Amino acid sequence: MDLLCEPYLLDPRPGSVTVVWHTTSPGTDNAVLLGPAVAAADPAAALRGAVPGVRVVRAGTTPLPRMREDSPAGPVPRPVHRQLAVVDGLPEEDTPYRVVSVRSDGEVSVSGVHALRGAPPAGSPVRLLLTSDHQLGPMVPANLELAAETAGSLDGVLFAGDMVNVVDRASDWFDHANGRAFFAALGGRASWTAAGRTFTGAPLISSAPLYPAIGNHEVIGRWSATETLDFQFNDAVPDDWDVSTYEAMFPVPASDSGGPRWWARTVGDVYVVSLFGTEIWRPERSGTYQDGPHTHGRFIFAPIGKGSPQYEFLVSALTSAEARAARYRAVMFHHPSHGLGFNSVPAFTDPVPVITEDTVRYEYPLADDYVLRDLAPVFSAYYVNLVLNGHSHVWARFRDDAGVNWLETSNVGNTWGAFHKLSGRVRAAPAGPDYVLQGDPGGLEPVVPTVAPLTGPGGAPLPFVSSDEVTVFSVLDSAAGVVRSYRYDTVAGGDVLLFDEFPL
Repeated sequence: MDLLCEPYLLDPRPGSVTVVWHTTSPGTDNAVLLGPAVAAADPAAALRGAVPGVRVVRAGTTPLPRMREDSPAGPVPRPVHRQLAVVDGLPEEDTPYRVVSVRSDGEVSVSGVHALRGAPPAGSPVRLLLTSDHQLGPMVPANLELAAETAGSLDGVLFAGDMVNVVDRASDWFDHANGRAFFAALGGRASWTAAGRTFTGAPLISSAPLYPAIGNHEVIGRWSATETLDFQFNDAVPDDWDVSTYEAMFPVPASDSGGPRWWARTVGDVYVVSLFGTEIWRPERSGTYQDGPHTHGRFIFAPIGKGSPQYEFLVSALTSAEARAARYRAVMFHHPSHGLGFNSVPAFTDPVPVITEDTVRYEYPLADDYVLRDLAPVFSAYYVNLVLNGHSHVWARFRDDAGVNWLETSNVGNTWGAFHKLSGRVRAAPAGPDYVLQGDPGGLEPVVPTVAPLTGPGGAPLPFVSSDEVTVFSVLDSAAGVVRSYRYDTVAGGDVLLFDEFPL
């Protein structure tokens, strides 16, 4: 079959939406078929316009030249072609659709049947899945399948970064041997067994548009014809890194100043801003705090502080008429400056090199954290209701003095741990006031879940979820004005449990 994934939806506008899918060959004909008769229609006949009631929208084809796989001889190219069609003239209600691709030898491949529509009218209530950090994690198929069953119809998926492990590895996206590739899980094609049940994920983004943000795993370092893809992922240096695969796969939403790297959209009654807020990951000791060698520390990919293009875009977006008219405002980016995970330390700032005779070490002044110092006052000033982050593979939330809710709901596939007095874990970081070893480096107390928190060994309610057995997803319900978080124990099985709900 030529189709590498089910189609996914991007950037709905009034009466239109972008449909994307990927194929192994460019094909001789690629199209979206729309209408109530698509399920029973012969695809070849429909492409010829011979099926009454079936509309055909042709797609444009773009190769993804950086897609590769590892081999003993080094990375080898893997043919992947993006098919993209903008479907317009849509009614307000759902329209059935499927995609079809024809190879040069005449073989016809078709997707499943899904539903699409344009953007919900401005001001209308919406339901949005909040997620991040899938990275082919074990629990991801269960998480997505149960989210689909629990949440029902969705109007979008807000994804706060880290979709895969290596952005240029094709199998991470489509068909990894572990059965949990990104589009496999979000297309209902995955496979993972737990608690006596085999989970396949769910085709959420085939009917609910994906609204993404860039995480550090959507960035790759310097190109090599010989080094492994994992090596290349870690081999980024300032001004020599690449996000072109991400930009090709998710070309919209986009802004004039940042393209798909940062953007803003109205989604019903929620105004969403997505930023490129992430940094290179380095091991805690060698690379983050000491040069190991010439790593440049945990440098930030795109400036985000006051005076940067992103900062100016954020202020412009939040002061726009669209933002002011929205019932709620949400800002999404990957890095969790308020957080309990290990990636909340060191501070999100430019590394300060300290050079001695035989070593280089890096310092990260907490007072210079760009999110806490520069962005948080903007969120407060312009009435942001929700800041959505990822990166640490935990669930934790905070509420600051201005009433801004900060949420990381990234305990999806696995966890990297929560560093809190009730977990007993301590971050690996230097001693000193710039490095908070337990708790939130931003100084906020995490909020204990309001419905059914997990408990520690002594019975104390935990203000976090950090588990390789319990998976978590969150849903923003703007009609009710709340965010609800659910958990499922993949070992014990049983029911999906609502464990937290907070007002926006």
